[in-house]
Amino acid sequence: MERASSRRYTGTIGGGSGATVLFQRTADIPLKVEDGSVDLGITGLDRYMEMCPEGGDALLVMDDLGYGGCKLMVGVPDSWLDVDSMSDLADLSVDMREHGRDLKIATKYPRLVERHMLRHGVSYYSLVQSSGTLEAAPAMGFADIIADISSTGTTLRENRLKTVENGTILASQACIIGNGRRLAEEPDALRETRILLEQAEAHLRARDFFSITANILGSSPEDVAEQVTRRPEVSGLKGPTIARVYSEDEGTWFAVTLVVPRDRLLEAVDHLREIGAGSVTVSQALYVFQDRCNAYQSLLQALGRAG
Repeated sequence: MERASSRRYTGTIGGGSGATVLFQRTADIPLKVEDGSVDLGITGLDRYMEMCPEGGDALLVMDDLGYGGCKLMVGVPDSWLDVDSMSDLADLSVDMREHGRDLKIATKYPRLVERHMLRHGVSYYSLVQSSGTLEAAPAMGFADIIADISSTGTTLRENRLKTVENGTILASQACIIGNGRRLAEEPDALRETRILLEQAEAHLRARDFFSITANILGSSPEDVAEQVTRRPEVSGLKGPTIARVYSEDEGTWFAVTLVVPRDRLLEAVDHLREIGAGSVTVSQALYVFQDRCNAYQSLLQALGRAG
């Protein structure tokens, strides 16, 4: 990502893409994608689910970019000792209605909250929409409970609120959304989308892989390969890559390169040591491309095109 300064609201993407990046408020991005002002947007899944209508032009292109994880959850006063679940909340709403008022819920997510409440039998309630600090709503008296985004739950606890069983409305994270109509009609937009999705998916996949290089004595590449592949589970994604090392040291050395999953890293290093690796270097993979980009193939299917 290239941006002239932190005050500049436009930027560009490297790696062969000609896309222009617009920096906007998270809440505005789903609306701009839906109305076709932009082709793609990066926002929270919670914002997309709340603000983009079903059957509209905005569609989910990649649902998890690996950051921004949080949960939209119900928070009730911790002084409500007998309210520990959504079923308790449903009973409370009935009791409050019998006493002449509805349960008041402060939230920025009316659509998602309404669905969740009805799904769990909370029939008598009213929504209080607020864009401010929702955690203070019960203490200030303009709502009984809240439904808001939380990453760790610390802010809820600091404001004397607690979560309830089945009170998680949505698990959210950063995602890519796109305007399906524009992507279907504009070949250039679809081409730029493919570049972005290829890079994003390969980079996310690379987090789970390491590249290992070690120097090993052997009589031939085949001899070294036979030693390495005695443990096929740690001999690389498709097997080892072996090349002659031209060294003044005595004997014939070969450089062995493996790509292994994160959870097999130390196991692979130990195996190379056991077969005589003289030095072992490890680097984090930056991109791991597969034979196809799953996110792009899914997008083509959503647009009604062959893969």
